[in-house]
Amino acid sequence: MGKKYHLFEVFGIELEYMLVHNSNFKVAPIVDQLLTKKEGKLTADVENGSIAWSNELVAHVVELKTNGPTSDLNNLSKQFHDNVVEVNSILKDLDAKLLPTASHPLMNPLKDTELWKHSYSEVYELYNRIFNCKGHGWSNVQSTHINLPFYDDKEFEKLHAAIRVILPLIPGLCASSPILEGTNTGFKDTRLEYYKTNQKEIPEMTGLVIPERVFTKVDYYATIFEPIKKAIRPYDSKKILDHHFLNSRGAIARFDRNAIEIRLVDIQESPKADIAICVLIIEVLKLLVDKKLGSIQQQKKWFKQDLFEILNPIIKDAETFTVSNLEYLKLFNIEDASTVQNIWKHLYELTKPNIHESHHEALNVILTQGTLATRILKAVGNDYSEKNITKVYTQLAQCLQDNTMFEP
Repeated sequence: MGKKYHLFEVFGIELEYMLVHNSNFKVAPIVDQLLTKKEGKLTADVENGSIAWSNELVAHVVELKTNGPTSDLNNLSKQFHDNVVEVNSILKDLDAKLLPTASHPLMNPLKDTELWKHSYSEVYELYNRIFNCKGHGWSNVQSTHINLPFYDDKEFEKLHAAIRVILPLIPGLCASSPILEGTNTGFKDTRLEYYKTNQKEIPEMTGLVIPERVFTKVDYYATIFEPIKKAIRPYDSKKILDHHFLNSRGAIARFDRNAIEIRLVDIQESPKADIAICVLIIEVLKLLVDKKLGSIQQQKKWFKQDLFEILNPIIKDAETFTVSNLEYLKLFNIEDASTVQNIWKHLYELTKPNIHESHHEALNVILTQGTLATRILKAVGNDYSEKNITKVYTQLAQCLQDNTMFEP
């Protein structure tokens, strides 16, 4: 357990990317080759200055993450982008590149999935036995994780209360997974549609995505961790699974490192977009924690079922959904039914003075032209041929390489 930090003192950001072959656009399960080429030997983690690279459950996904906590959000877009460029230069010799967005639009997970076979493979194999990790919900779901510290129970209470009430709105800012297996799924955030049920064998793990009303470490263990440990026991005879990792709610408390990790953010087309979204979410959380919006009592009273009822249709319709729960809107000083897009525009106006101007362009694109999912669907039009989908996603891969916004 490292040093403890106070609220918003430092941040940890993680970005997951899929590897695809240049020649045929299929997933490239060669993260081990990438890490070996970088490090000179096979390793699961590479420290590359301020950014670290690591493997994930499946062999075609690499994670880039801040190498330890950072207090400097405004340089992260450039730091991540430098690493993207370096990864792509290594992958070029392997006929591959990084693909952004939360889901590969043409992948067949039953045929294309290979699990990571090296370190931790024992854990991954056990997951696979329990859940069958070949489905989209396991092998085609790239996200951005935001880690926020808390010092003690008092700070945990404030942070957890604020995060719980903002979770339902997140897909309306960052949905990026509208197409699976060449078809418009009807969900702008298909990743989260799968997220809700991909651990249905052990429902205690994900719960209702929105965490329970627990605001102390003791309560969290009793309400969330103990039921998970009990439910997993029959499957985990060797006791190799950690309850911190098994907890799959949309925000998870990591008491092993005194942080809460937000997991509902779909990854975007470029670090420029990802970091701008993280900054906006963090600034809104600061307003909630500082009681500049609804009081902590107002925030804490929300049951997971009621928040889930707001989240669920936003997973489907993202920014176009109209939230009509006036009690919920009151948390954000909004008085009338409002689309999620307008809620975020309102929150951006409130936080803009505290957001560095380097993030303004990205947020303007998202808040005026729609989530990345909306922009992808616009670009694809009515042509769902493999050729056209590949063309659009190749443009997205170029946005990642150039750190630009996708504007069809």
